Amino acid sequence: MNGVKRLGFALLGLMVSACTVGPDFHDPRMPSGDRWHESLPASSSKADMKRINPQWWEVYHDPILDDLERQVAAKNLDLRAASFRYAQSQAERKIAGAAQFPSLNGNAYYQRNQISANGVRSVLGTPIGMTHPTPAFNLPTYGLSASWEVDLWGHVRRSVESARAAMDVTDEMRRDVIVSLMAEAARDYIELRAVQAEMAIIRQNLAVARRSVELTTLRFTKGVTTTLDVDDSEALYHTFNARLPVLRNQQVHLINALSFLIAREPGALTALLEAPHPIPSVPSVIDIGVPSELADRRPDIRMAAAKLHVATANIGVAIADFLPRVTLSGTLDMQAMYFSKLGNWASRQYGFGPTMTVPLFEGGRLRGQLMLRKAQQQEAFITYQRTTLNAWHEIDDALASFSAAQQQRDELRQAVAHDNAAVNTAQRQYAAGAADFLNVLTLQSQLLAAENQLIQSEASVSTSVAQLYRALGGGWEGTFPLQ
Repeated sequence: MNGVKRLGFALLGLMVSACTVGPDFHDPRMPSGDRWHESLPASSSKADMKRINPQWWEVYHDPILDDLERQVAAKNLDLRAASFRYAQSQAERKIAGAAQFPSLNGNAYYQRNQISANGVRSVLGTPIGMTHPTPAFNLPTYGLSASWEVDLWGHVRRSVESARAAMDVTDEMRRDVIVSLMAEAARDYIELRAVQAEMAIIRQNLAVARRSVELTTLRFTKGVTTTLDVDDSEALYHTFNARLPVLRNQQVHLINALSFLIAREPGALTALLEAPHPIPSVPSVIDIGVPSELADRRPDIRMAAAKLHVATANIGVAIADFLPRVTLSGTLDMQAMYFSKLGNWASRQYGFGPTMTVPLFEGGRLRGQLMLRKAQQQEAFITYQRTTLNAWHEIDDALASFSAAQQQRDELRQAVAHDNAAVNTAQRQYAAGAADFLNVLTLQSQLLAAENQLIQSEASVSTSVAQLYRALGGGWEGTFPLQ
């Protein structure tokens, strides 16, 4: 019994003196400024440094878009797959954590044995020439066995730390998928509304072109003009009309793209989205948060930090592989020749004690593994720096695109107003016989081009907001639980 106590005190001493080898992970966060850098000044709308609403798409005030975003979060297959990858990493973390605890196994077996007369029995004094076998006997046994690695150098602790950080990596990957999907759904929806707005403009121009055909035909029948004006007006009408099939095709593709995002069959959203709806407008104030929040909000930065954490913890695991490992193991069995005596305390047998393994020669494997882990950590740190720097560039690009799109939209609004006035004047002059029809055709084509550019510019302003929030990392914070 004294031996058991001494072993217990020795084990307690080992546990108290245990340490964790390898470098500890520290937050690699890079310093940030107090304000965002803007390559171009904003024009109509302003950027306000207020906390971003996680459901940033609500700034468009479009109930259909809000509903689509909710469906994407609930049904998207990429997001569901990412959620199950996160669940897998949780299971791997649990598996790694099991090494911190003893393993305990129950066992039971029954054997029918017979000892050879010419084997060990002959050495123990069996009479020479006696060849008949000894009587067979039963040997039932049951008991427990246990083992536990004493984590002297933190080999197990670093492994658990690495698994926990790897779980964080998959969680941030899932969040990054959410952010991308929210922005993609908004962009597709805005583009759809822009296509529908362009179709409406085409139909308006078709009505004007049809009136021009009727007017030139009437003037031709009166002998005021020639067939040239009639043919030109007909050509303009069919040129306008030729754009409608292309736009309808784009509408089908965009509706299908949105249907795919919510895991539905092609055309599933046709009834909901086919009816024209205004392009979601840009709010007067855009909340973009503060630079110091960027590392906490962008999932790709958080993911890069988690990968660095994994690489740092793995260095500790590699260092611990050089050091002795101590495992405590023990067994307690009940064994008897007869089943009736298996319950007697006198039938017990046990054994326990520590086992130490020391790596003496591995042919350079351990040293090579340590070199690999250190190189992986250095690569992970460079990746973190690159990811953070890329985030700053994406935000500045998005802010510049937002400002440029607004400026372009404001100028095009004036251009469309002037082109529309010019077309009306030219049509009145042609009807009065004071102008050539070629001038009318030129101005109508110019008006259509300006109107299409304005629609694309308005859509660009709205999509630049979605891209800006994508760059800022908005759209995941506490909004979507694990599915």
